[in-house]
Amino acid sequence: MADDGNMNVNRTERDGVDPGQIDLINRDPNDLNGHIAVLYDDVIGEPEGAHSADCVWTWAFKCFTGGKRLCYMILTYVCAIPMALWWGCVFACISFTHIWHITPCYKVVKINMECAQRFYSEFINCCLAPVIQAQALILSKIHITLQS
Repeated sequence: MADDGNMNVNRTERDGVDPGQIDLINRDPNDLNGHIAVLYDDVIGEPEGAHSADCVWTWAFKCFTGGKRLCYMILTYVCAIPMALWWGCVFACISFTHIWHITPCYKVVKINMECAQRFYSEFINCCLAPVIQAQALILSKIHITLQS
């Protein structure tokens, strides 16, 4: 649990960082989206005996790579800022819900369950334990001998 406190301090410090100080080279330091890193040769491959002309292969590579980059750039220019605002609001709502609703409800349930646990424990100790102990005493007097 001590690590969680340190992590929260670091996140708070990072969230308060001037946008000019963010890492523009490694934009996925936690490898959140490594599974979608798709390159040309991850999608297109010509087996032995089915090769296109070298110029076709080269231009296909350039078209794939350039088209993917252009499309991504257009989408980010149009959608990234509104989506960032949206996701910021979503996570703010989640934080609000956890802080002001879920955690207090969990604490209420936990307090009540601890009380119920004490009642259940006393019931077992007072009512069932003597019966089980008596049965154990009776059954412990049974001796079994094997005869051949």
